[in-house]
Amino acid sequence: MSETAPRHASASDITTHPDAMEMRQRFARVVEGPSASTLDGLVILLGLYMAVSPWVVHFHAANPDVTVNNLVIGLSMAAFGFGLALQPERLYRLGWIAVPIGVWMIISPWVVTQGHSAPKAIIWNNLCIGAVAVLLGLAMQGFTMGASRARR
Repeated sequence: MSETAPRHASASDITTHPDAMEMRQRFARVVEGPSASTLDGLVILLGLYMAVSPWVVHFHAANPDVTVNNLVIGLSMAAFGFGLALQPERLYRLGWIAVPIGVWMIISPWVVTQGHSAPKAIIWNNLCIGAVAVLLGLAMQGFTMGASRARR
């Protein structure tokens, strides 16, 4: 191939597609809309509740392992929510991350605790937190997939 021959983009490269700019603009409108902003706020609130839930449900002293788990995962989820609010066009495609975080929160009372058993309050707390995280992750993916389908 000569140096003057045009380089063709690979089959997976969409930057040369004639409608690429329009697709980016449509995706940006979807992820910056009011429904997406609501999801961002809910992710932040869920993450903050995850972080403080050991003190709200009063198991911080009796179960320090679950306390550390909820604190670290909660702060990570809140940081992810802030990232969604600040850079939605970059992070909304990563919304699926909330689903495995939710699943982890559901199973963590049995995995993290010594003896692999936990009091009912911890189990119910983490079950509710995990279920909400899974639903938020699926909702974020719904927005992303809806924006992708609208581009077509």
